[in-house]
Amino acid sequence: MNTRKSAHGPFDIIGDVHGCYDELVALLALLGYAVCNDSGTLRLEPPERRRVIFLGDLVDRGPKTPEVLRLVMDSVAAGAALCVTGNHDDKLARKLRGRDVKIAHGLAESLAQLEHASPEFQRKAAAFIEELPDHYVLDDGKLVVAHAGLREEMHGRRNGAVRAFCLYGETRGETDDYGLPVRYNWALDYRGAALVVYGHTPVLKSEWLNNTICIDNGCVYGGKLTALRYPERELVSVPAARIYYASNKPLGHAIARGRETP
Repeated sequence: MNTRKSAHGPFDIIGDVHGCYDELVALLALLGYAVCNDSGTLRLEPPERRRVIFLGDLVDRGPKTPEVLRLVMDSVAAGAALCVTGNHDDKLARKLRGRDVKIAHGLAESLAQLEHASPEFQRKAAAFIEELPDHYVLDDGKLVVAHAGLREEMHGRRNGAVRAFCLYGETRGETDDYGLPVRYNWALDYRGAALVVYGHTPVLKSEWLNNTICIDNGCVYGGKLTALRYPERELVSVPAARIYYASNKPLGHAIARGRETP
Protein backbone atom coordinates (compact mmCIF):
# COMPACT_ATOMS: atom_id res chain seq x y z
CA MET A 1 0.00 0.00 0.00
CA ASN A 2 1.78 3.16 -1.15
CA THR A 3 -0.90 5.67 -0.09
CA ARG A 4 -0.80 6.62 3.59
CA LYS A 5 -2.33 10.07 3.47
CA SER A 6 -3.45 9.76 7.08
CA ALA A 7 0.19 9.57 8.23
CA HIS A 8 1.11 13.14 9.11
CA GLY A 9 4.48 12.82 10.75
CA PRO A 10 6.54 14.57 11.88
CA PHE A 11 9.10 12.62 9.84
CA ASP A 12 12.86 12.46 9.51
CA ILE A 13 13.60 11.39 5.93
CA ILE A 14 17.04 9.84 5.42
CA GLY A 15 18.86 9.54 2.10
CA ASP A 16 20.87 6.66 0.66
CA VAL A 17 22.68 4.82 3.49
CA HIS A 18 24.61 2.26 1.37
CA GLY A 19 25.84 0.24 4.33
CA CYS A 20 27.16 3.24 6.30
CA TYR A 21 25.82 2.02 9.63
CA ASP A 22 28.04 4.10 11.92
CA GLU A 23 27.05 7.32 10.15
CA LEU A 24 23.40 6.26 10.30
CA VAL A 25 23.56 5.77 14.08
CA ALA A 26 25.34 9.12 14.44
CA LEU A 27 22.72 10.88 12.32
CA LEU A 28 19.87 9.30 14.27
CA ALA A 29 21.47 10.46 17.52
CA LEU A 30 21.81 13.99 16.14
CA LEU A 31 18.10 13.87 15.27
CA GLY A 32 17.29 12.84 18.85
CA TYR A 33 16.77 9.08 18.39
CA ALA A 34 18.25 6.40 20.62
CA VAL A 35 19.23 3.05 19.10
CA CYS A 36 18.72 0.27 21.67
CA ASN A 37 19.63 -3.40 21.40
CA ASP A 38 17.07 -5.64 23.08
CA SER A 39 18.44 -9.18 22.98
CA GLY A 40 19.50 -8.86 19.36
CA THR A 41 16.54 -6.76 18.23
CA LEU A 42 17.42 -3.16 17.40
CA ARG A 43 14.88 -0.64 18.62
CA LEU A 44 14.55 3.05 17.82
CA GLU A 45 13.36 5.39 20.53
CA PRO A 46 12.14 8.48 18.65
CA PRO A 47 11.81 12.01 20.03
CA GLU A 48 8.43 13.75 20.09
CA ARG A 49 6.61 10.88 18.36
CA ARG A 50 8.64 11.38 15.20
CA ARG A 51 9.16 8.62 12.64
CA VAL A 52 12.01 7.86 10.25
CA ILE A 53 11.54 7.35 6.51
CA PHE A 54 14.35 5.62 4.61
CA LEU A 55 14.65 6.44 0.90
CA GLY A 56 16.10 3.09 -0.18
CA ASP A 57 19.56 1.97 -1.25
CA LEU A 58 20.23 0.68 2.22
CA VAL A 59 22.81 -1.76 0.87
CA ASP A 60 26.00 -2.14 -1.23
CA ARG A 61 29.34 -0.34 -1.29
CA GLY A 62 29.53 0.47 2.42
CA PRO A 63 31.08 -1.61 5.24
CA LYS A 64 28.04 -2.68 7.28
CA THR A 65 25.13 -3.65 5.06
CA PRO A 66 23.79 -6.40 7.40
CA GLU A 67 23.73 -3.99 10.35
CA VAL A 68 21.84 -1.38 8.32
CA LEU A 69 19.35 -3.99 7.16
CA ARG A 70 18.78 -5.25 10.70
CA LEU A 71 18.17 -1.76 12.08
CA VAL A 72 15.79 -0.77 9.30
CA MET A 73 13.93 -4.10 9.33
CA ASP A 74 13.45 -4.01 13.11
CA SER A 75 12.44 -0.32 13.06
CA VAL A 76 9.83 -0.86 10.32
CA ALA A 77 8.46 -3.92 12.12
CA ALA A 78 8.09 -1.87 15.32
CA GLY A 79 6.31 0.97 13.51
CA ALA A 80 9.14 3.42 14.21
CA ALA A 81 10.08 3.76 10.53
CA LEU A 82 8.88 3.55 6.95
CA CYS A 83 11.03 2.56 4.02
CA VAL A 84 10.80 2.54 0.23
CA THR A 85 12.93 0.32 -1.95
CA GLY A 86 15.92 1.41 -4.00
CA ASN A 87 17.50 -0.14 -7.07
CA HIS A 88 20.39 -1.60 -5.06
CA ASP A 89 18.01 -3.16 -2.53
CA ASP A 90 15.94 -4.68 -5.32
CA LYS A 91 18.99 -6.21 -6.99
CA LEU A 92 20.29 -7.68 -3.73
CA ALA A 93 16.91 -9.30 -3.02
CA ARG A 94 16.86 -10.85 -6.47
CA LYS A 95 20.36 -12.25 -5.94
CA LEU A 96 19.43 -13.67 -2.52
CA ARG A 97 16.47 -15.39 -4.18
CA GLY A 98 18.84 -17.10 -6.61
CA ARG A 99 18.20 -14.90 -9.61
CA ASP A 100 20.95 -14.30 -12.17
CA VAL A 101 22.13 -10.72 -11.68
CA LYS A 102 25.36 -8.95 -12.55
CA ILE A 103 27.71 -8.66 -9.56
CA ALA A 104 28.69 -5.00 -9.87
CA HIS A 105 28.27 -1.55 -8.31
CA GLY A 106 28.90 -2.70 -4.75
CA LEU A 107 26.81 -5.88 -4.72
CA ALA A 108 29.93 -8.00 -4.15
CA GLU A 109 30.58 -6.16 -0.89
CA SER A 110 27.04 -6.83 0.36
CA LEU A 111 27.22 -10.51 -0.53
CA ALA A 112 30.59 -10.92 1.20
CA GLN A 113 29.24 -9.30 4.37
CA LEU A 114 26.04 -11.36 4.29
CA GLU A 115 28.08 -14.59 4.14
CA HIS A 116 28.55 -14.10 7.88
CA ALA A 117 24.80 -13.76 8.47
CA SER A 118 22.52 -16.74 8.94
CA PRO A 119 20.50 -18.16 6.03
CA GLU A 120 17.39 -17.19 8.01
CA PHE A 121 18.49 -13.56 8.15
CA GLN A 122 19.22 -13.59 4.43
CA ARG A 123 15.74 -14.95 3.72
CA LYS A 124 14.14 -12.36 6.00
CA ALA A 125 16.12 -9.57 4.35
CA ALA A 126 15.05 -10.67 0.86
CA ALA A 127 11.40 -10.92 1.96
CA PHE A 128 11.56 -7.50 3.64
CA ILE A 129 12.93 -5.83 0.51
CA GLU A 130 10.40 -7.56 -1.73
CA GLU A 131 7.54 -6.21 0.37
CA LEU A 132 8.73 -2.60 0.34
CA PRO A 133 6.64 -0.14 -1.69
CA ASP A 134 8.28 1.87 -4.45
CA HIS A 135 6.92 5.13 -3.03
CA TYR A 136 4.68 6.60 -0.35
CA VAL A 137 2.09 9.37 -0.53
CA LEU A 138 1.78 10.89 2.95
CA ASP A 139 0.30 13.77 4.93
CA ASP A 140 -2.97 14.22 3.00
CA GLY A 141 -1.00 14.05 -0.25
CA LYS A 142 1.37 16.87 0.71
CA LEU A 143 4.46 14.63 0.81
CA VAL A 144 5.76 11.99 -1.59
CA VAL A 145 8.90 9.95 -0.96
CA ALA A 146 10.56 7.75 -3.59
CA HIS A 147 14.11 6.57 -4.09
CA ALA A 148 14.71 8.32 -7.42
CA GLY A 149 11.77 10.75 -7.34
CA LEU A 150 8.41 10.64 -9.11
CA ARG A 151 6.47 12.69 -11.62
CA GLU A 152 3.18 14.20 -10.43
CA GLU A 153 0.94 12.06 -12.63
CA MET A 154 2.48 8.91 -11.12
CA HIS A 155 1.81 9.75 -7.46
CA GLY A 156 -0.15 6.96 -5.77
CA ARG A 157 -0.23 4.74 -8.84
CA ARG A 158 1.05 1.16 -9.04
CA ASN A 159 2.41 -0.27 -12.28
CA GLY A 160 5.68 -1.24 -13.90
CA ALA A 161 6.41 2.22 -15.26
CA VAL A 162 5.91 3.83 -11.85
CA ARG A 163 8.14 1.27 -10.16
CA ALA A 164 10.90 1.71 -12.75
CA PHE A 165 10.81 5.48 -12.32
CA CYS A 166 10.92 5.22 -8.52
CA LEU A 167 13.93 2.90 -8.63
CA TYR A 168 15.95 4.33 -11.52
CA GLY A 169 14.60 7.77 -12.35
CA GLU A 170 14.05 8.84 -15.94
CA THR A 171 16.47 7.12 -18.30
CA ARG A 172 16.26 6.60 -22.05
CA GLY A 173 19.00 4.10 -22.74
CA GLU A 174 21.78 6.66 -23.14
CA THR A 175 25.12 6.34 -21.36
CA ASP A 176 27.67 8.98 -20.45
CA ASP A 177 31.45 9.05 -20.83
CA TYR A 178 31.77 6.82 -17.76
CA GLY A 179 29.47 4.16 -19.22
CA LEU A 180 26.70 4.96 -16.73
CA PRO A 181 23.06 5.74 -17.58
CA VAL A 182 22.20 9.37 -18.23
CA ARG A 183 19.53 10.39 -15.74
CA TYR A 184 17.16 13.06 -16.97
CA ASN A 185 16.38 15.72 -14.41
CA TRP A 186 12.62 15.28 -14.10
CA ALA A 187 12.48 17.86 -11.28
CA LEU A 188 13.17 20.71 -13.71
CA ASP A 189 9.62 20.35 -15.04
CA TYR A 190 7.89 19.35 -11.81
CA ARG A 191 4.97 21.61 -10.88
CA GLY A 192 3.11 19.41 -8.39
CA ALA A 193 1.68 20.59 -5.08
CA ALA A 194 3.21 17.65 -3.18
CA LEU A 195 6.74 17.93 -1.86
CA VAL A 196 8.83 15.12 -3.41
CA VAL A 197 11.86 13.96 -1.42
CA TYR A 198 14.26 11.55 -3.11
CA GLY A 199 17.86 10.33 -3.40
CA HIS A 200 19.57 8.04 -5.95
CA THR A 201 21.80 10.66 -7.61
CA PRO A 202 24.46 11.91 -5.18
CA VAL A 203 24.78 15.68 -4.98
CA LEU A 204 27.31 17.80 -3.12
CA LYS A 205 24.60 20.04 -1.71
CA SER A 206 20.85 19.44 -1.39
CA GLU A 207 18.89 22.29 -2.95
CA TRP A 208 15.19 22.93 -3.44
CA LEU A 209 13.93 22.74 -7.01
CA ASN A 210 10.23 23.13 -7.86
CA ASN A 211 9.06 21.66 -4.53
CA THR A 212 11.47 18.72 -4.78
CA ILE A 213 14.75 17.95 -3.05
CA CYS A 214 17.43 15.27 -3.46
CA ILE A 215 19.04 14.36 -0.12
CA ASP A 216 21.62 11.81 -1.30
CA ASN A 217 24.88 13.54 -0.38
CA GLY A 218 27.10 10.57 -1.21
CA CYS A 219 28.02 9.35 2.26
CA VAL A 220 29.58 6.14 0.96
CA TYR A 221 31.80 8.22 -1.36
CA GLY A 222 33.09 10.32 1.51
CA GLY A 223 30.31 12.92 1.48
CA LYS A 224 27.54 13.22 4.07
CA LEU A 225 24.55 11.26 5.28
CA THR A 226 21.61 13.64 5.29
CA ALA A 227 18.11 13.78 6.71
CA LEU A 228 15.28 16.17 5.93
CA ARG A 229 13.11 17.01 8.92
CA TYR A 230 9.46 17.29 7.84
CA PRO A 231 7.40 19.45 8.07
CA GLU A 232 10.19 21.75 9.24
CA ARG A 233 12.10 21.41 5.93
CA GLU A 234 15.36 21.45 7.87
CA LEU A 235 18.41 19.52 6.64
CA VAL A 236 20.57 17.66 9.17
CA SER A 237 23.80 15.87 8.15
CA VAL A 238 26.77 13.98 9.50
CA PRO A 239 30.04 13.64 7.55
CA ALA A 240 31.30 10.27 6.37
CA ALA A 241 34.09 8.84 8.50
CA ARG A 242 36.03 8.11 5.33
CA ILE A 243 35.65 7.22 1.66
CA TYR A 244 34.29 3.68 1.60
CA TYR A 245 33.87 3.27 -2.15
CA ALA A 246 35.60 5.04 -5.01
CA SER A 247 33.11 6.73 -7.33
CA ASN A 248 33.53 6.52 -11.10
CA LYS A 249 32.70 10.22 -11.16
CA PRO A 250 33.50 13.19 -8.96
CA LEU A 251 30.89 13.58 -6.22
CA GLY A 252 28.33 16.13 -7.31
CA HIS A 253 26.60 16.84 -10.57
CA ALA A 254 26.22 19.35 -13.38
CA ILE A 255 22.70 19.94 -14.60
CA ALA A 256 21.75 20.93 -18.11
CA ARG A 257 18.23 21.49 -19.33
CA GLY A 258 16.47 18.13 -19.44
CA ARG A 259 19.31 15.95 -18.24
CA GLU A 260 21.34 15.27 -15.14
CA THR A 261 24.98 14.18 -15.23
CA PRO A 262 26.05 13.08 -11.73
